[in-house]
Amino acid sequence: MAENEESGKPVERRGRLTAVLVLATLISAFGSSFQYGYNVAVINSPSPFMQQFYNATYLERYGRPMEENLLTLLWSLSVSMYPLGGFFGSLMVAPLVNKLGRKGTLLFNNIFSIAPAVMMGVSEIAKSYEIIIAARFIVGICAGLSSNVVPMYLGELAPKNLRGALGIIPQLFITIGILSAQVLGIRHILGNSTGWTLMLGITGIPALIELLLLPFFPESPRYMLIQRGDEKTAKKALQRLRGSEDVDAELSEMRLEDQSERAEGHLSVLSLLSQRSLRWQLVSIIVMNMGQQLSGVNAIYYYADSIYATAGVKQNDIQYVTVGTGAVNVFMTIAAVFIVEASGRRLLLLCGFGICCVACVLLTVALTFQESVTWMPYISIACVIIYVIGHAIGPSPIPYVVTTEMFRQSARPAAFMVAGSVHWLSNFTVGLVFPFLERGLGSYSFIIFTFICLVTLIYIWLVVPETKNKTFLEICQMFAKRNKVELKLGDTDLPLKESKESLEDAVRVTAF
Repeated sequence: MAENEESGKPVERRGRLTAVLVLATLISAFGSSFQYGYNVAVINSPSPFMQQFYNATYLERYGRPMEENLLTLLWSLSVSMYPLGGFFGSLMVAPLVNKLGRKGTLLFNNIFSIAPAVMMGVSEIAKSYEIIIAARFIVGICAGLSSNVVPMYLGELAPKNLRGALGIIPQLFITIGILSAQVLGIRHILGNSTGWTLMLGITGIPALIELLLLPFFPESPRYMLIQRGDEKTAKKALQRLRGSEDVDAELSEMRLEDQSERAEGHLSVLSLLSQRSLRWQLVSIIVMNMGQQLSGVNAIYYYADSIYATAGVKQNDIQYVTVGTGAVNVFMTIAAVFIVEASGRRLLLLCGFGICCVACVLLTVALTFQESVTWMPYISIACVIIYVIGHAIGPSPIPYVVTTEMFRQSARPAAFMVAGSVHWLSNFTVGLVFPFLERGLGSYSFIIFTFICLVTLIYIWLVVPETKNKTFLEICQMFAKRNKVELKLGDTDLPLKESKESLEDAVRVTAF
């Protein structure tokens, strides 16, 4: 360990990207997060052919065509079963990650991907639309688990100076999943009457790759040491992840966190909700996850096709423009990976929600006047692209990163369970309510999203601190002041006035 000659104190070792860390990140993100994004967008393009299949199957069974209301209901179920499954998947996070570990949960989760992939792949042969609806629910459970467990796993593997960048990788793979589904959904690729079942079934391939490769990579060292008490395995895992034999500094920081948590034990969701020391952290992740989903991102995508059509884009070319929008989303998320450690989390959240807020206002104006002003549809297209850019740099990726950072080991699984449940319930609510909003308010529905973006922005400005380059204990200390509590360290209370110096001395050497 490097020594500071003047003070005689050990100096902090900066974490670096090693082959093991990079591969563990890419395999877990591709095997799990990619599927979340892929299954969000996979049924958009082939929807006319899938609805034809529903109708033909019903006609074959009952000798009469399906009523339009029933077709609408079945299609709504096919779409909404996915976020509903995501909600139930989120409820499974805490018990599974505590029992099976982070890596173990990701491996177990592949059952919820491979089984529905087979079900959807054979649905046409089996002549059953019920199989598709059931499979969408099951693959939703997979997405609900992976959207929470992958950021948790990577946040615990990463050194603190890379935690933000690696924490955005899951969101990057979600956007790549969306883009892949949009590309495969082009009419002459798989978005046609013969290719849609294959398109739905492809989701099992990333899961299979993860199932084969992830067992060769380490479990979260923090889980092994703090929750399992297995210091030997934790040390070996850290040495592999850091590419160095000298990991004593990180281990001592983990032991310190372990000591500070012994009085609390592992927190259930109920005890998390009643814990005064975690009150502002909990409110913050709820506000950020609601803001992320209720800020109109799904509505923007819903409106996009009609906006492009009004601007004069040919019906057959809209699919290519949609792919272009997906590519912008991927590109901006890649940009966020590289700037998050320099700019910090807070600035990206504020800029992101600010851009979305302005884009929603301008889009409302543009949609209102696009019939009467000839050039207004082009402003609408610009607003959609600006909104996508804003959402991709902050509201989409950062809440996952911050949820990992705001909570210590004992509270993290329950916190992700709450954050995930809020995320998926908000997603489900928007899917359910927006068609009625759109029918009643038209383009003015974006005023509601403007208000939500603004409220979230103000909350982040007033409450959420910068967590860049801080250890989990230092972040906990920042919130201890806001929550007006003392931080416990083993059997000793660290009073607020004295604890900052004590903690800084204790964690200065760490790489977490």
